Amino acid sequence: MQFTPPLARLIEHFQKLPGIGPKSAQRMAFHVLKMSMQDVGEFAVALVDCKEKVRNCSECFHLSAQDPCEICSNDRRDLSTICVVADARDVIALERTREYRGLYHVLTGLISPLEGKGPDELTIRDLLGRVQKLGVKEVILAINPTIEGDATVLYVQSILKSLPVSITRIAFGLPVGSDLEYADDITLSRSLAGRREV
Repeated sequence: MQFTPPLARLIEHFQKLPGIGPKSAQRMAFHVLKMSMQDVGEFAVALVDCKEKVRNCSECFHLSAQDPCEICSNDRRDLSTICVVADARDVIALERTREYRGLYHVLTGLISPLEGKGPDELTIRDLLGRVQKLGVKEVILAINPTIEGDATVLYVQSILKSLPVSITRIAFGLPVGSDLEYADDITLSRSLAGRREV
């Protein structure tokens, strides 16, 4: 079936979103048509506003509209601990547990030779600088247990091993190959509590 060009364009753009197939894109487009002009306008403004204002924090590389981000600028956070994650979504997942009160460091990816992503494309050197500058006592590696995740953990360990810092990795009650962002809060809480020396 042929859609009128503006509707076809909207469906095409929704299909570019991860996990959205043709049928989901059509449902979303038809939903937009049912929305009021005010709601559509606010949705469009929110998209543009988010794209223009949200950036990586210059300290931890989490996503934020302020720099430093809300976590780095919070004076109630424990500066002696940094939790290292691959992606900003992992920060959100861990914050949902309300168990962890330290700082974060987002690597902005994982070491993946097949994708041409090496250590220099990540924020590992920045992590080393923060650990030294802040006098961090513990670095918690909250990296997914995948081949790329394990390679990244080994590299981060090798970079930090000369420093007087305890390096731990969260315990995983998750199947190998799963992602932090999809874990439930209880599993994540137990993983933080059960972290171990590496």
